[in-house]
Formats: sequence, C-alpha cells, structure tokens
Amino acid sequence: MSRQIQLAIATTFPRRPVPGLGLLDASVTRTRVRPGDLDLYLHVNNGVYLQMMDVARSNLIADLGAVPLLRRQGWYPVVAASTMTYRRSMRLGDPVEITTRVVGWDPRVVYVEQVFRCRDQPAARGLVAGRFLSRSGGRVPAPDVVELLGGPVTSPALPEDVATWARALDVAHR
Repeated sequence: MSRQIQLAIATTFPRRPVPGLGLLDASVTRTRVRPGDLDLYLHVNNGVYLQMMDVARSNLIADLGAVPLLRRQGWYPVVAASTMTYRRSMRLGDPVEITTRVVGWDPRVVYVEQVFRCRDQPAARGLVAGRFLSRSGGRVPAPDVVELLGGPVTSPALPEDVATWARALDVAHR
C-alpha cells in the first residue's frame, strides 16, 4: 500500500482516541519500511519521510479524539513549513516508530516535532509548522484550535531550535 493510500485511510477512518491523551502528550505511530519507500540506493527516500509524517500527524489528531471536533468546525490542517534532519538510513523491512508531539504554538501556527526511531536508534527528526484552514475560507488562529482540543490557554515556550527555525523561515507570528 502506498503511503498516500495509508494517509487517506488514516484520515478517512481514523484510529480510536487514546483515553487521557492531552494536546502536549506524544502520539506514537509504528510502521515498517516497504519496497515502495526505497530509492535507488535502497534506503528510504527523503520524500517518503514527509509522507510518513503526514500519517503520523493524522494519527495524533485521531489519538486526541479531534477528528469529529475538527470536522464539525470545518477545519483541516495544512503544512506551512517543514524541515528534516537525517541521522541514520532506514532500509527495507526495518521497523519504524514515529513519535509526534505538539511543542507549542503562536497566533498563526502550531509547531510539531516528529522523531523517527529505527531499531531503537534515532533515525531522523522533522519539524512542522502547521496551520488550520476553514472550509468556509480563511485561516483559523492556532489558539482557537488549541482551545477546541482542550489544550492549555498559553503555549509552552518553544524549544530554542524550533523558535530560531520559525523566525528564519518567517512562519512565526510577527
């Protein structure tokens, strides 16, 4: 199954919410490296990491029980910016664990960290600046999404590397 189909399934038929999981808690997605994930060098293609991250973020939304809440509002997530750091190759059949967590937000953007582990070793780390859009048009302020999902009123301080990255790419609130 291609990662795009996996994303469609994860979004259309989300997994069950995790009781007690809060907005700032980690969500874990487990998968394996498949033949279609590989490039000519027989390790995971860099674009596939982004597709795996899409699935893991959809799972975070499902784990939070947020799918029906967001659907009722007509809100949906989009990526405003992302970056990756690779530490170790992942190869065919390798088990992969992606830990996804919200690290903070500002008036415009929710910041998400996604860490890949393969065979109990760090393999990659992705940062995502996500926005929410409304089907009726326009952007939804990040604090409105956080409130809907029962998160804290104020964002925790962003890790310094995330804050620096957000400023450098001009995705941070001005």
